[in-house]
Amino acid sequence: MQSKGVIKFFAIVLAIVCLYQLSFTWVAQHVESNARNYAKGNPEKERSYLDSISTQPVYPVFNHTYQYCKEKELALGLDLKGGMNVTMQISLAELVKSLSDNNTDPAFNQALSNAEIQSKTSQQDYITLFVNEYEKLNPNGKLAPIFSTKESQSRIKFDASNNEVKRYLQNEAKSAVDRSYNILRTRIDKFGVTAPNIQLQSGTNRILIELPGVSDADRVRKLLQGSAKLEFYETFDNSEVLNLLGNINNILAAKAKAGTTIKDTTVKTASAKTDTSTAAGGLLNKVAKSKLADTSAKTSKTGNPAVNSPLLNQNMLRPNVYASQDGGIQPAPGPVIGFAAVADTAKVDHLLNSPDVKSVIPQNVRFLWGVKAMTVNDDYNRRFNDKIPRVELYAIKLSGAEGGPVLAGDVIADARNDYDQKGSPEVQMTMNTEGAAKWRKITAAAAADPNNKKAIAIVLDDYVYSAPTVQNEISGGVSSISGSFTVDDTKDLANVLKAGRLPAPARIVEEAIVGPSLGQEAISAGLISCVVGLLVVLVFMVAYYNRAGSVAVVAVFINVFFLFGVLASLGAVLTLPGIAGIVLTLGISVDANVLIYERVREELAHGKSVRIAVADGFKYATPSILDSNITTFLTGVILYIFGSGPILGFATTLLIGIITSLFCSLLISRLIFEWMLEKGWDIKFSYPWSNHTFKNAHYAFVKNRFKFYTFSGLFILAGLISIITRGFSLGVDFKGGRTYVVRFEKPVDAQQVRDALDKTYHLTTEVKTFGTTNPQLRITTPYLVDDNSPTADTKAESKLKEGLKLVNNPSKIMSQQKVGPTIASDIKTSAFYSVVFAILIVSLYILIRFRKWQFSLGALIATAHDALLVLSFFSLFNGILPFSLDIDQAFIAAILTVIGYSINDTVVVFDRIREFLNLHHAKTDDPKVVINDAINSTLSRTIITALTVIFVLIVLFVFGGEVIRGFSFALLIGVIFGTYSSICVATPVIVDFGKKDLK
Repeated sequence: MQSKGVIKFFAIVLAIVCLYQLSFTWVAQHVESNARNYAKGNPEKERSYLDSISTQPVYPVFNHTYQYCKEKELALGLDLKGGMNVTMQISLAELVKSLSDNNTDPAFNQALSNAEIQSKTSQQDYITLFVNEYEKLNPNGKLAPIFSTKESQSRIKFDASNNEVKRYLQNEAKSAVDRSYNILRTRIDKFGVTAPNIQLQSGTNRILIELPGVSDADRVRKLLQGSAKLEFYETFDNSEVLNLLGNINNILAAKAKAGTTIKDTTVKTASAKTDTSTAAGGLLNKVAKSKLADTSAKTSKTGNPAVNSPLLNQNMLRPNVYASQDGGIQPAPGPVIGFAAVADTAKVDHLLNSPDVKSVIPQNVRFLWGVKAMTVNDDYNRRFNDKIPRVELYAIKLSGAEGGPVLAGDVIADARNDYDQKGSPEVQMTMNTEGAAKWRKITAAAAADPNNKKAIAIVLDDYVYSAPTVQNEISGGVSSISGSFTVDDTKDLANVLKAGRLPAPARIVEEAIVGPSLGQEAISAGLISCVVGLLVVLVFMVAYYNRAGSVAVVAVFINVFFLFGVLASLGAVLTLPGIAGIVLTLGISVDANVLIYERVREELAHGKSVRIAVADGFKYATPSILDSNITTFLTGVILYIFGSGPILGFATTLLIGIITSLFCSLLISRLIFEWMLEKGWDIKFSYPWSNHTFKNAHYAFVKNRFKFYTFSGLFILAGLISIITRGFSLGVDFKGGRTYVVRFEKPVDAQQVRDALDKTYHLTTEVKTFGTTNPQLRITTPYLVDDNSPTADTKAESKLKEGLKLVNNPSKIMSQQKVGPTIASDIKTSAFYSVVFAILIVSLYILIRFRKWQFSLGALIATAHDALLVLSFFSLFNGILPFSLDIDQAFIAAILTVIGYSINDTVVVFDRIREFLNLHHAKTDDPKVVINDAINSTLSRTIITALTVIFVLIVLFVFGGEVIRGFSFALLIGVIFGTYSSICVATPVIVDFGKKDLK
């Protein structure tokens, strides 16, 4: 074997990297275990413990913090951890209407309505649909006069063509989606969720949000669907507020001295086993230990009690001060009064809002946090190398009798990122006429004193995004905002400014909520299926292939280790379908070993030595292994591109698993065999009972091909009739609606629940048994699925609970899912295209690889045949089998995987057919006989590889849990059909279409 040294080096490096990446998960879980032990069941104490240790080094040697380890750990998906998954859709119809200044033109409004209806089924973007509809309704109509308003006249001329207007609207639509994404991202970051995920779905007006561990669904809905609030506030200078902070500190110190505590302000240290009460009640939680803080406590030129206070230090709220040249401490100029770590902001807020503290805060003062944490570049940082990210605290001046902003954000006409004369990034902001007049007065007042210019805070959803100092009076409504900005900073700020006129509400169109107890059950089911699947495959390999089987065992363990390591390094999220992908990967990885071992056994039967047989076995099996895995990989790529949600988890693990499996089966296994041969070990590839399995088989597959055609044709015909007459049981993600998994305390009659809910909803409700270990039902209803109001989800849940009360059996909602009709339509369309593309792409690969169209046609027909058989089976047996046979996204994932596996198996047979055809050049050789001999010669490989995967899928079906039972059953049926089609459909097609070309 060549390049053994390189392979060993790469394997060692990969192992070290995987070990390092997985270590973050172990460290984070160890810290969390300590937190649970410390809290003894008190969630508040546990959270406080983790907050206190978040920025402390917990990783040996490298000194990584807990927060860093948590970000790097192998995260669990919502179906394993519990939480909420939401898809937000930006209402482009309302955006277009707002950009027209609510134009009343009948054709315009009818076009909006028509486009809204068409968008539920069309793949074209909404703007294109709207323009097309308007031109149909008003062939000679011009859109420019509708959209050339006072605010937009600089970007869209009155005489612009409809195509120019279309481009303008598309740019505005993209901008609105980007703005909404930034706003939602900030809101999620401030929600306090561990490891949230927010993704802008490319090419759509949708945003996917995952919130692990969230239990308050109503709070999330209000947070996400609330309209953005952009405001401009005057600010206080730091020096103007320090006296106030001193008074606050004195109050807290006095309360602490008197033994009075303020609730929820106790801070837990990382190593303490008992509570550590704060010296001043918690706002500034420890006496400063730094030299800078000591200096500030002893000597101060300002005479300000806040600066003198030993409580103003780095541990809770560090003051914004600097050391002057004469050794004194001076307040830094500007509106920032202090800095706090992210984990401490809630504690500071709590104390600032306590009654005693609020009583001394003037009514025109409000404290607001900055939006983004950053490393503070001040004296303390320079002296003590403090790298903890901190958030700025601003002192905001409230205006007017009601204490509001000096200007609302709806006056912003436009904002864009630009560059100043020196080439530095800046933001250009344009206001409407009303805003420009007010802005002139505000800026004039702020810049009136040249020695004390004021800042104006730009506030979105109560967070300060920027507080630029006003340099001079600004007339005309056009302003530039400059500072130490990067290009990304100016883009974000421009989006924030435009959010003040955000005319496109974001609404929840898809939602899934999984309770933590159901998530824990999914974890248990996933682990059991992984362990049992692994054991079944490994026992089979050792039992069938003797000592060579133990090499496969080692290779599989290494493969699993590499797979988890790569998943962790890529920041992948482990879901239940992802676990299914891992279990399936075990079967695929063993497939390669089976192909190699069967080939080695053939070479041994030819009288070769073990060393030569092993070398030739790897040599001749490698093309088949590569071809089969490449085709499966291609279907995985399609699944990854077209899939969404948990299906991405399955596709990710499948793709990574294929790569690691190839590395382990072709290279690691070979290294192990080389080592065993060097040691002189006696390597056996079978037992006496397994040595002659399928040997000398002479089954007449080609001769009986018309029987196979007849069987398949009749089954598919029956299935098509069933599909037309009975249809399918469509999952909620294909038809839209709301689905709830409800667990009852006592056994429950599904019909009784259905009758109660039909009576409550006044609609037909679908009720099915879900699982067998508990009295659970899955309830699906279209109730209020088209209602996008913020209260629709709460109303639907209330109706469900109202109906369940009629059953008189205590129950609990374990999980829920909502899919809007637009999402359902898109999912169906993408599912259709993904299956078609998968079939075409793998057929094209076969054509390129085997260079005969007959092989490609055989693969095409076989894969289409397998998909139709599985679809027929799910229609024919729906309602007959004691578990769900729903057609949903998971089913499409199963179909694509079946296509990949079927091609995988077909390629192995094709490879042997090609080999046999190349060996028989004589014109007298009958291709039918040659092909039939080729099928029989590889029958052992075909059956054994199928059995290993079938064993794994049976384990997945039995132990994997109810959530993926239909998915695993579809895979199981598909693999059986795929094995059958590789032998009985794909190869006969080659015979019937090949004729003389195959000689």
